[in-house]
Amino acid sequence: MESIKIEVKGLVQGVGFRPFVYNLALKYELKGWVNNDDKGVNILLSSANEKKINSFLNELKNSPPPLAKIDEINIIQVTTNQIYTSFEIKQSITSNNKSTIISPDICICDDCIDDINDKNNFRYNYALTNCTNCGPRYSIIKTVPYDRCNTSMALFEFCEECKKEYENPTNRRYHAQPVACEKCGPQVTLYDNNKNKLASNIEAIKQIATLINEGKIVAIKGMGGFHLICDATNEEVVNKLREKKNRPTKPFAVMFKNLDEIKKHTTLCQKEEEIILSKEKPIVIVNKNESRTITEFVAPNISRLGVFLPYTPLHILLFRYLNNPIIATSANPKDEPIIKDVESIFTKLSNVVEYILDFNREIINACDDSIVQVINEDIQILRLARGYAPISFKADKKFNKKILAVGANQKSSISLGFEDNIISSPYIGDLNSIISMEYFQKSVNTFETFYDFKPEKIVCDKHPNYETTKWAKNQNKELIQIQHHFAHTLATMAEYNLDEDVLAFVFDGTGYGDDGNIWGGEVFLANRTSYERLFHIKYFKLLGGEKAVKEPRRIALSLLFDNFSLEEVLSLDNACVKSFSKKEIELLHKMWEKGLNAPLTSSLGRVFDAIASFADILQKQTYEGETGLQIEKEYDENIKEAYSYKIIDNQIDLSEVIFEILKDRDKKLICSKFINMLVNLICEISLENKDLKVVLSGGVFQNRILLEQVSKKLNKEKTEFYYSKKIPLNDQGISIGQLYYKKS
Repeated sequence: MESIKIEVKGLVQGVGFRPFVYNLALKYELKGWVNNDDKGVNILLSSANEKKINSFLNELKNSPPPLAKIDEINIIQVTTNQIYTSFEIKQSITSNNKSTIISPDICICDDCIDDINDKNNFRYNYALTNCTNCGPRYSIIKTVPYDRCNTSMALFEFCEECKKEYENPTNRRYHAQPVACEKCGPQVTLYDNNKNKLASNIEAIKQIATLINEGKIVAIKGMGGFHLICDATNEEVVNKLREKKNRPTKPFAVMFKNLDEIKKHTTLCQKEEEIILSKEKPIVIVNKNESRTITEFVAPNISRLGVFLPYTPLHILLFRYLNNPIIATSANPKDEPIIKDVESIFTKLSNVVEYILDFNREIINACDDSIVQVINEDIQILRLARGYAPISFKADKKFNKKILAVGANQKSSISLGFEDNIISSPYIGDLNSIISMEYFQKSVNTFETFYDFKPEKIVCDKHPNYETTKWAKNQNKELIQIQHHFAHTLATMAEYNLDEDVLAFVFDGTGYGDDGNIWGGEVFLANRTSYERLFHIKYFKLLGGEKAVKEPRRIALSLLFDNFSLEEVLSLDNACVKSFSKKEIELLHKMWEKGLNAPLTSSLGRVFDAIASFADILQKQTYEGETGLQIEKEYDENIKEAYSYKIIDNQIDLSEVIFEILKDRDKKLICSKFINMLVNLICEISLENKDLKVVLSGGVFQNRILLEQVSKKLNKEKTEFYYSKKIPLNDQGISIGQLYYKKS
């Protein structure tokens, strides 16, 4: 008999696709079967009314399940001897050619919230409730296909009620792999930090809520790892957490019970509300309002706050008993990845937390919270993790070899290229410790297992001291090294599938340059195979190397030394100069003169640091990007003036900025004129290259004010420009850029 086979590829496993197909087939009275394999979903439709098949295909393409993402549908005419009298869901099949996309973890859906709040439902108060439309995926899977035996739920046998739902194709829990209830599934346990068990399930949740209300610091297991949690309105406990975490000023994210509670503390635009309520439930960076209920020490000295909503059933139940919003920050020692098992909390953080809420569903793959902000009324992802990652793209043509791109050293991620797929991991983190490198290696192993992937070629950064570069060189594989800022450019080009010459502005904190210096204020003429460095910020010296990154005043002092004599510097009436003693300035001047531990840089990120020092905003910073956030806070869009600059040969000379800034005293004036100068610089160079599309990339463009002001002016000048929205502009996007290099 003539039949058709339909192959569906993309994010189609773990999202209720097979029961969707089953019910669609019943709707149109079609016979045949559906199954999963390593590449996606296969459907066979026996010979039938052509009109019904077309209706089926139309609905399949245009109204798939809410969590599905279809990349490709192939329809093949086949001949079969079998006569089908019904439509069935067949068992998954496996091969040695895996390419199906792993679904990200998704927040609890409204139906499951109703279940845990319904006293007549057998999942009432069950903290690990989920269904096909929500719950863990990436964090519990070992390999594809996404079947229960390949997840951390394999240990839990169904009770009769759960089995009945799991096996019923018309039920929303049909083949929802983590499905369980309190009778047959994982259990919640409350411990003190001496490993004593104190309570279980809903009683454990009630007790830990009481402890939070009383001002305790606790650890609670989330979807992809543990959070450190405390009352966000309690100044004493927030400062205690800062002290124990050695985190003096870096902002904490705050979890609220609902959107109305967020609105009491922030000012939201419609797009921010939409993202906060989305199925991904990321941390969204928004503007604070005048409310003082949440202590200022949650996000000191800045105008913005990271907010998010409960995204697991455990969180929903917890907020029944909480009095206030809570800090919910990743549980990890400094320079280590998020902790995913209770034993590590006991071992590493028992001096920080007094109580731990755990459940015995193992987290196979740790996954941090995603962080986003809204720019120009659209999303910009700053950390690609829970809810969004793994992320996949279709390449414009098939890779001729299996390629692994290992990214940068900070905000690490890995990306795989095989067949016509580009797949990128969730955020891995900064690779500053042995444990973080072990986590990096585990992430590589995880994705190799997912796809039976053995790289034939590895792409890495040119920086000789990056841990990823060292690792790549030790793999005895064909190796390609790509310059850091070129990879930034390629990452943005990949998001928009650009394959032509572009004018790229790549502004960040650091990256190894072709001349051995530290780049970071670059303007390229680039395409997918090569780049030319058209302009760059004129080199200046980092006094003390890495120490200068932590002390903005050293950057400012170096720029003063470039433009004034030692005597003139000592006589200046400026906050930067006043922050040093005369002896310190003299010693640093000798270092500057002789180039001792004073590498050259063109980094615009470091120029931001200098501006913060000159404006007396910050002389020392405790976390990356602190100066940018504070300059953003001081910006006044009513100030239209801008500092001057010169472009001499291919160098952007900021000497006039330095001379002019010393005459200004007002922080708002300094910060506004500096941002306006950068906008003018970008637009001037863009106008001189009107035939080229503009690409904006690198971590500096995470500065909301800078990017919005540049966008306004480029739009006004009718310049076509692009910046990454779904791929982070920071170093997490580097691995995708490395894969987009055409010679790779």
